[in-house]
Amino acid sequence: MPELAEVEYYRKQWDAGFGKKVTKILLHGEKRIFRGTDIKGMERLLPGAMLLESKASGKQMVFRFSKNLWLGLHLGMTGMLRVEAPGFVPQKHDHLVLCQKERTLVFKDMRQFGRVRFHQGKDAPEWWSQIPAALTSNEFTQGQMTDFLQRHGKLPVKAALLLQSGFPGVGNWMADEILWRAKIAPQLRSSKISGQRAQALWKSIRFVCRQAIRHVGPKFDDPPKDWLFHQRWSKAGRCPNHRVPLSRATVGGRTTAWCQLCQQE
Repeated sequence: MPELAEVEYYRKQWDAGFGKKVTKILLHGEKRIFRGTDIKGMERLLPGAMLLESKASGKQMVFRFSKNLWLGLHLGMTGMLRVEAPGFVPQKHDHLVLCQKERTLVFKDMRQFGRVRFHQGKDAPEWWSQIPAALTSNEFTQGQMTDFLQRHGKLPVKAALLLQSGFPGVGNWMADEILWRAKIAPQLRSSKISGQRAQALWKSIRFVCRQAIRHVGPKFDDPPKDWLFHQRWSKAGRCPNHRVPLSRATVGGRTTAWCQLCQQE
């Protein structure tokens, strides 16, 4: 599933369309990614509208058009954005296609766990304005993080990190990376995160999010070689620090990798 940095990468794919008008919109309106979406409004209003800007927040992105139009996209598990040549003919999984004179902007989602939203208005719609503060922003404080973890104190900290209401954009591999760097075992209850542990976790979240955007966001490159990222995917993976085999278990419903030497409860 695309996480914070991958979402940033895909958002930028449509940058080529800035300052240009949509000439035609093609969509598979019966697909579940359009659930609750004003499809008729999209078909009526987007043609003739100019793409002005885009932003990413957590696992979501928004594209703003003239006429006070807002197009929200969530990539789900398999969603991706790309640019094709003019006259492109949509394929089976290309569920939303915005045609411009010079190019075609395509949203593909094979498994359809993503979502398309649409809004017209000067103010941001609730589905965008109510996303929690970015983990790289000044609004995400250590105190705010600790309060959230205490409210979900019975959860393993790995499971808590996957809650988008507190940690927008963090997914499975990022959560493992964060906990490894903070030296916190993924099974530790969130209520145990305080003091030095809380400080270490907050710093690790900030570091991993910022560096992931820096390395993955521009060109979809992998993080640096000394990250846990490169070891966690393989059953033979080893801790980058101690070179001992990584432990694995299901925590919070997700496959989790950690180092028992680095990350002790």
